[in-house]
Amino acid sequence: MEEKTLLNLFNPKLLEGKTVLITGGATGLGNAMANACASLGANIIIASRNIERLTTAAEEIEQKYSAKVLPVVCDVSKIEDVENLLLKAKEEFGSVDALINNAAGNFISPTENLSTNAFSKIIDIVLKGTINCSLTFGKDWIANNIHGSIINIITTYAFTGSSFVTPSAAAKGGVLALTRSLAVEWGKYGIRHNAIAPGPFPTKGALERLLPGDLAKQFDLKARVPLNRVGRHEELAGLVVYLLSGFADYINGEVICIDGGEWLQGAGQFNELSALPPEVWEQLKKQKPSK
Repeated sequence: MEEKTLLNLFNPKLLEGKTVLITGGATGLGNAMANACASLGANIIIASRNIERLTTAAEEIEQKYSAKVLPVVCDVSKIEDVENLLLKAKEEFGSVDALINNAAGNFISPTENLSTNAFSKIIDIVLKGTINCSLTFGKDWIANNIHGSIINIITTYAFTGSSFVTPSAAAKGGVLALTRSLAVEWGKYGIRHNAIAPGPFPTKGALERLLPGDLAKQFDLKARVPLNRVGRHEELAGLVVYLLSGFADYINGEVICIDGGEWLQGAGQFNELSALPPEVWEQLKKQKPSK
């Protein structure tokens, strides 16, 4: 399904008048979310540590959709940067209606090979960064009686754990707990918290950074997905748009998986039997069940 067709499912003014902040919004999935929200009338704020990527992304979105886009350099692990982000956002748009905590970091390694500094780096970006943004903007919303919405981008291994990405799993698991905790605590203020757990959504260069050299070519992402394909960025962006819209005002504290069934395939004890050829199944049919 093309992006244009997908976005045509929504009223073109669905997010008109709203201001949406996306951390890690200059590239990859964050950029896809920013484009989708801008196409439906939202003002956009994108934040990351790279001013060149931010500027390029902002110019492209503005030219494509005639939207207002504010790029802000921000290291989400530093509270002073996040407080400056809030200040810049309010100066430009008056207030922010939605926050998408998308900024992340990861690397693949045996855990015993990691230093405490390497572990802390991921925790600082993913968990501490999400906490910094959620508290900074959430407190402002509470003080000003703004009914905001926060979407946290996690992973499916946030609730299963995963070998070789232990820092990320621990951090994303913390973000999941934060999502559910604040959904209950801040619901009385009209502030909704939800999480999205994407499966394989390849972004340019991302897999190569995690698996350098020929390793990325040997890693078949779609082989783990029952639908036998990876996700399209527009599909994730469409889910984000729905959760930010008025149609989702009663959804709070939920985690929505969008992974083609990947994590469920890995969870079932006998799911790998789907690889058996028909003749083997015929042999199994002829066997008598054990007593």
